[in-house]
Amino acid sequence: MGTIRTLFAIYLGKLLVILTGLLGGGTNLPGEMALRFCPNILKILAADYRVIAVTGTNGKTTTAAMIQQILQHHGFVAINNSSGANLKAGLISCFLRHYKRKKTERFAVLEVDEAYLPRVSADLNPEIIAVTNIFRDQLDRFGAVETTRDLIFEAFSNAPDCKLVLNADLPMLGVSLPNKAIYYGFGCNAGETQENGTEGKFCPVCGAALSYQLSTYGNLGDYACASCEFHRPVLDYAVETLIALRAHETEAVINGQGIIISQPGLYNLYNGLCAYACTAELGIPASVIAESLSEQESRFGRQELIQIGDQQVRIVLVKNPAGCSEAIKTVVLEQDAVTLAVLLNDRLGDGTDVSWIYDASFESLGSMNLKRVLVGGTRLYDMAIRLQTAGLETDKFVLCESYKDVLEAILSTSETKKVYLLATYSAMVEFRRFLFKKGYLKKMW
Repeated sequence: MGTIRTLFAIYLGKLLVILTGLLGGGTNLPGEMALRFCPNILKILAADYRVIAVTGTNGKTTTAAMIQQILQHHGFVAINNSSGANLKAGLISCFLRHYKRKKTERFAVLEVDEAYLPRVSADLNPEIIAVTNIFRDQLDRFGAVETTRDLIFEAFSNAPDCKLVLNADLPMLGVSLPNKAIYYGFGCNAGETQENGTEGKFCPVCGAALSYQLSTYGNLGDYACASCEFHRPVLDYAVETLIALRAHETEAVINGQGIIISQPGLYNLYNGLCAYACTAELGIPASVIAESLSEQESRFGRQELIQIGDQQVRIVLVKNPAGCSEAIKTVVLEQDAVTLAVLLNDRLGDGTDVSWIYDASFESLGSMNLKRVLVGGTRLYDMAIRLQTAGLETDKFVLCESYKDVLEAILSTSETKKVYLLATYSAMVEFRRFLFKKGYLKKMW
């Protein structure tokens, strides 16, 4: 009976995957329905794969996509929840989308929400858990960064046989852990850094303030504690030289291998470094990793490029102070005249507390050649006030009450050919869905 229920759940889920895909709908429904008929379906589906789970505050989607594409570049079969549906139902939907009766060696590279990782890590039985970073994010969900850390550590204990690939530049990950751990980080100066408060900059052993020999951004860098012997772990994979940060790519040397990451910014260099470490641990040659990283395309709102009329619209996801400030650093590298659009939502997936926008470096946008500034989302007036206090010229503002208004403002722009659209998560998803229905996107997910 259990087998019949399982097969029914799988094929019902696959049918719903097809239907929701045609309608441009959500990615959780198939998994939710399958879960009702077979409560242990995640464990059953995951057993057919070598699972790599990627978690952390920022960079999960991009890093998981990078790992998947490197594995595919080397000839492996690898699936990925590229839409960012990273709770239990979304993970099940991903497996259902790719379900096949024939069993072959396959990888599943899954981004997993930090709070949900301990709930699914035993069922996923991952070969690798990779952690990108831990920053202040969604205060209504997580509160202090230590809460996020504790949830991730709980997931480690639920999967005692998995290998950890950890950002050594994050102090709270530098402690002794029961799992085998591999560490990556910066072994060179990252240039001008942006302070983002003191969160996560205290010794996890004795609580004293840490000193930094090298700082990249936020709470990341080469740290040590003067009050005890705690210090950054030895790096297994390191950015040895940062050659260039360009508007649309990053060039560096990792463990002696020159690489060009086809995405901009220090945060994407960290993502690429994490992907490098994970795939190298799986036996992929450095030359193959480098070749793949140089050819990858941005996905699902992460520096994604969409043509809308005469405008090249680059969608940049922003959701917390550290990530937003780093995203802005990449945007201001643009030398051409541009239109700026900022969409701020306060839905559950974004975090209902939007006060974080005052800790992000929107002031840096003033150095750009901005012709128009489009402001939208459920909290557009809060965002407009923030951009005004950042020094942007209000006579260039266009307040957009709906996504239709945003689209019309983009189409009516004649002063520029490029639009940088900064959007919180739900705003990004909703605007992409709107563009999909209008025919500007070929696929929603």
